[in-house]
Parts: sequence; C-alpha cells; structure tokens
Amino acid sequence: MARKDEQQDSAEKKGRIAQIKQTYRMAKRSDRWIGWICLGYMLAVLAVAALVGFVLQPIWLWIIIGFPMALLVGAVVFGRRAERAAYSQIEGQPGAAAAALGTLRRGWDYDAMVGANRHQDVVHRAVGRPGIVLIGEGEVPNRVANLLAQERKRHSRVAPDAPITEIIVGRGEGQVPLPRLTRKLNKLPRTLRPAEVTEIRQRLRALGTQPVGMPKGPLPKGIKLPRGGAMPGR
Repeated sequence: MARKDEQQDSAEKKGRIAQIKQTYRMAKRSDRWIGWICLGYMLAVLAVAALVGFVLQPIWLWIIIGFPMALLVGAVVFGRRAERAAYSQIEGQPGAAAAALGTLRRGWDYDAMVGANRHQDVVHRAVGRPGIVLIGEGEVPNRVANLLAQERKRHSRVAPDAPITEIIVGRGEGQVPLPRLTRKLNKLPRTLRPAEVTEIRQRLRALGTQPVGMPKGPLPKGIKLPRGGAMPGR
C-alpha cells in the first residue's frame, strides 16, 4: 500500500514538472528573459536574507530561512509572467475570451459562443451571483454591440428578472482588455442568492445555444492560461 502511494506521489510530481516545463516553453516564446528574471528575483531575496544574517547572525541560518522565500517569490513571478505571456499570444484571436473564461473561479458557469453572426463576431455567456454576463468579441465594436443587444433580448425573454451585464473584449474605449476579463467579472457586485443563480442556470438550459462553431483561426497550440497568476500545477 505504501509503495502504491509512493508511486502515485511520484507520478503526480512528474506531471507537475512536465506542466511547468510546458508552461515555461510557452511563455519563453513571447518573454525570452522569463527564466533570468525569475532567477534574479530569487537571488535578490537570498541577498537580502544574507544581509540580514550578516547583521543579526548567524548568516547561514538566515540564508536557510531565505531559501524557501526565494522559491516562493520565483514561483509567483514565474506564474504572473507566464499568465501575461499566454494572454499576449492569444489576444486578438477568435475564441480568446472563451479561453480566458476557462480560468474563472468557483461560482461561475460559462458557455462559449452562445451567439454569432456571419462576420464571425461571437458572444460568450457567464453566469454567477452577479447574474448573466454576455461577453462579445470581434473586429468591429459597433457590430459586436449590436450582436450583444440581440443576445440580451434573447436572454431576457427566458430570465426576465436576471441582471444582465454586457462586456466587449478589446483595447478600445469602454472595452475590457483580455487579461483583465476575469478580474472584471469577479469584481461585479453579487446581487443574487445561490438559489437564484441555480434557477437562472436551469432557465438558460431551456434556452440552449445557437448552432455556431468556432470561428476560423484557432488558438495557438499548447496554450493553457494559468489560474490567477499562480504557479502552474499548484
């Protein structure tokens, strides 16, 4: 039994290491200095620990104390830069917002591409305690706004009392940049009780989704957005 647990732990460690390597290779494509920058932060923490140890003594004890802190700082820096690199590689591509919605925390449900038009503008939907959030993405903001208005009417017919928020993903005025999308959703006021959210989800199942497919131009292969800037695999 103990050997089986050891083998399972070993397999999990190998899986985490493989995931970290994959994330590093992905991030390095757009952030070539990520490894050196993380190492620099770690060495800086160790240097501060050594300086404190030089003053307070014994220096070796403070270096030992500083080592796990250096690892933690390196992990946080790596996670944040990897997340930024992942967003930079998918931003502007069709379906990028759907990939970002996949990193939402517990309490949210999302459906990708519940609406679309012939110009390949799309609308995604997220449902949580703030209500229904419709997220549009496309090349022409006014066209995306019109598509969002259509989806708002469609959803209002099924859930007339549910708060509906519209968001357009982009870098223009009044739009939400892709890297800030999930942060924007998580900051929305929570006006519904859990039971009300469940009722809305049930109503939306009856609504279904339009028969739309993924627009042309698939996301880059191997892209997986880290959650919340944390170290992959943690």
